[in-house]
Amino acid sequence: MNKCLNWLSLAALLIALNGCSSFSYYQQAISGHLNLTSQRQPIEKVLTNPETPAKLRGQLEKITSLRQFAEQELALPSKGQYNSYVDLERRYVVWNVFAAPEFSLQAKTWCYLIVGCASYRGYYSQQDAQQYAEKLQAKGMDVYVAGITAYSTLGWFKDPVLNTFVYRSDAQLANLIFHELAHQRLYIKNDSVFNESFATVIAREGVKRWLQSQGDPASYGEFLQDQHREKVFVELVLSYRQQLATLYVSDLKDEQKSLEKASIINALRHAHQQLKSDWGGQSDYDDWFKEELNNAQLNTVATYHDLVPVLEALLGQSQYDLEAFYLMCQQLSALDSTERHQQLGIHH
Repeated sequence: MNKCLNWLSLAALLIALNGCSSFSYYQQAISGHLNLTSQRQPIEKVLTNPETPAKLRGQLEKITSLRQFAEQELALPSKGQYNSYVDLERRYVVWNVFAAPEFSLQAKTWCYLIVGCASYRGYYSQQDAQQYAEKLQAKGMDVYVAGITAYSTLGWFKDPVLNTFVYRSDAQLANLIFHELAHQRLYIKNDSVFNESFATVIAREGVKRWLQSQGDPASYGEFLQDQHREKVFVELVLSYRQQLATLYVSDLKDEQKSLEKASIINALRHAHQQLKSDWGGQSDYDDWFKEELNNAQLNTVATYHDLVPVLEALLGQSQYDLEAFYLMCQQLSALDSTERHQQLGIHH
């Protein structure tokens, strides 16, 4: 392929890596992507290699069947996605930086060509992500750096299966594959909340249908328990996030707001401990609560879940006909984000 076209395509990659105007950012993104793609091996080749561990072979075969299920039963275009494999020899593929003002839940956004704005910025190097986060923190912003195991390039590139997520449980693997492929079905510029909530809803419905098709009631029951715990966790976090939102628009002075903010976050931590006790010590969210907990981190829960209840209701209204649901969502994409959220009953 023409070298110039390669570079143009790589520039488009920044849709997934949360682009930036600085040359150094583009440079690390292009370098990171080239390093990743240079290691790709076709899954068919990995499966026929006698040195491939049995566990990896089984997981790759499972992903192949999940891709087929996504296309045939969920009407999600795979477009050659997840038909190659890369072992990055690290836990995460990228690290995303999230930020928000100290006394506001308005997420900082970064804007790029073609796909518009997103509420996070990604780096292939954890050190680079941390350094950028420290610069934002020095400006008085709340920041959160999260390791990311997978991302979607929205069809611009053929995303490989990565060691960062290949060994997940059946339900978790299906959830991830369906979530990422959902972004290829519908992606709306400048609306991270809708995009992530939409993908979350499709993934949940897809996992339910896939597990039922497997005739594995035990795994399906475990999946339902996980979904219930996630729902309770999200409701807990969003309820305390709302308390912060009320605090930030109050007439209190910043010094008092800071004290009240710390008190609310501390109360959230205690609420999680109670929740964990109620769950018999279940540690699903321990790692999340090990972080500092601030506006930026709480926003990540809102981004992925704010519109989930209303979109799930919309799916129910369509009688769980996915094509009808996709059409409804496509019609919503014609509105600007404010009108779209208002029509869905969400007011910011």
